Amino acid sequence: MHRSQTRFLTTHTGSLIRPDTLVREPAPDADAGPRADYERALTAAVADVVARQLDVGLDVVNDGEFGKSSWSAYALARVSGFEIRQDQLKPLDWLGRDRERFKGFFTDNPELPTALTGAPAQVCTGPITYTGHELVSRDLANVTAAMASHPGREVFCTSVAPASMAYQGVNEYYTTEEEYVYAIAEALRQEYLTIHEAGYILQVDDAVLANMYDHLVQQGDEVYRRWAQLRVDALNHALAGIPEDRIRYHVCFGSWHVPHVADAPLEALIDLILQVNAGAYSIEAANPRHEWEWEVWERTKLPDGKILIPGVITHHTTTVEHPRLVAQRLERFARIVGPENVIGGADCGFAQSASIRRTHPEVAWAKFASLVAGAQIASRRIWDS
Repeated sequence: MHRSQTRFLTTHTGSLIRPDTLVREPAPDADAGPRADYERALTAAVADVVARQLDVGLDVVNDGEFGKSSWSAYALARVSGFEIRQDQLKPLDWLGRDRERFKGFFTDNPELPTALTGAPAQVCTGPITYTGHELVSRDLANVTAAMASHPGREVFCTSVAPASMAYQGVNEYYTTEEEYVYAIAEALRQEYLTIHEAGYILQVDDAVLANMYDHLVQQGDEVYRRWAQLRVDALNHALAGIPEDRIRYHVCFGSWHVPHVADAPLEALIDLILQVNAGAYSIEAANPRHEWEWEVWERTKLPDGKILIPGVITHHTTTVEHPRLVAQRLERFARIVGPENVIGGADCGFAQSASIRRTHPEVAWAKFASLVAGAQIASRRIWDS
């Protein structure tokens, strides 16, 4: 994994806004014509989004997650053992107490129509095994083709963490919670290994590790700790054999535009995050709820050899961050953990799913340009001083 040796490198968290040609993917059993049209459009779109990331100046790029329906639910189409029950609603516990604090907001919010009623349950009814080999191979082939003329440039590919897989899940098959979670981890391991063996950096996305905090901690801190520790241990099991310097671990507090008062404090999670056997940790740090948490790193040592990828631009606002603000954020982290241990990143993806975008694409790309410009300013101040 490349480091910021002579300047601040830049990257993002993965999910970018899809073009209209990809918003409505044909059903798996669609006729050959529509599916072939979609696959051609997907290959072209990945080539375009990779080129655009390189053109704007990002150092570590990806395929925009264009081959996935969403950041997490995509995986349900790549494993066996689950069924969606439209008539069995499961509460959105991961929104925490914000549902009660801001009931009027959620009632009037068209983006989260199921916040108060619950969403269809993702029910485990049989053995969980990985079935997505063809899909992950397709995604890797597309990004490989897009990068063919850019040898040596670093690429990351995303996959969901066990804690965030089937976050509306109900286990009706496995005898214990541990068996259920480790079955998920073992299935996801197949995707992790495929990404690694293709030569790309694996980024594991894990919003739900943080999002379940507010709901579970009401039952006692030990209840949350037990829930989270099981899932961190399962993730490390799934990562076994992959070198740490080929793994990024992304933790966020949800890309949805809600008040976020129920977000977990980073200080309550940081020891769990650092237990994950990854070489880099990508964490929200630019939005109004969490920017102050750079203070946590004054009290928590970043382990030797590890990299911090703080969000220095955010999907939470349409305001494009000034490059000098980006530079200030990078310099602040550099003073605490060392400039060689910092890569400039984004808080979260700019599209939660193929059809849900967090801002207009023009704004998202302007934010990336500001990220690159800010990194250049901070690099001159740090390395040329």
